[in-house]
Amino acid sequence: MKGEDVKKIVKGSYSKIVQKKSCSRCGQQSEVDIAHSIGYTDEDITLAADANLGLGCGNPVALANIRKGDIVLDLGSGAGFDSFLAVKKVGSSGKVIGIDFTEDMIHKSRELAKNYGYKNVEFRLGDIENLPFENEYFNVIISNCVINLAPDKFKVFKEAYRVLKKDGRMYVSDIVLLEELSKEQRNNAELIAGCVGGALLKEDYLNIISNVGFHYNILDEDKDISKRQYQGINLESLKVELFK
Repeated sequence: MKGEDVKKIVKGSYSKIVQKKSCSRCGQQSEVDIAHSIGYTDEDITLAADANLGLGCGNPVALANIRKGDIVLDLGSGAGFDSFLAVKKVGSSGKVIGIDFTEDMIHKSRELAKNYGYKNVEFRLGDIENLPFENEYFNVIISNCVINLAPDKFKVFKEAYRVLKKDGRMYVSDIVLLEELSKEQRNNAELIAGCVGGALLKEDYLNIISNVGFHYNILDEDKDISKRQYQGINLESLKVELFK
């Protein structure tokens, strides 16, 4: 399937999610149940409850050791859940920028930022394969279950490498495959939008990270998520720390 076709599927699906606040891959679990299962605390969920759409596969903010004054980029920021958690860590001297290519998500996140009264967070419409930022601008990049949705993962990581400062860090929670999918699964629109159809094999994913120039540490591998959210498909939620 062509990259533009994949993007149309993803954009259409996530527009519906934010409009209806429903998640096709969540099954019988609520957004709160999913957030708890992937590492968010009650305090996290309460802080930005309206932004929690149950779409993550980890809690990159908890892993990121974000410091006061940091400039943070949230790749695929959705309704802003992780961005709002990061704002509490950067303090008044820092800044968080979320980027997402779904117009409805950007509208929702901007609306919530205004409601919450946050001054040092902004949300921009854009493609994570072509980031609208200057070189070496960010201290930290976070991404939660989004890169698997991008047709060209190499471009995503290359762009992240470009905009990250020389001593910067990147923290990613993402779905990777532990065995190859069938052709039918690869072309299934629901699986594509559900973070499975476009996911890479774990080894291929890590090879891209290395080929771009990053060094990395694997922080955690959640295989049980396949039973909780993905109907037992042989995959995992991979949490990785990247260094430029």
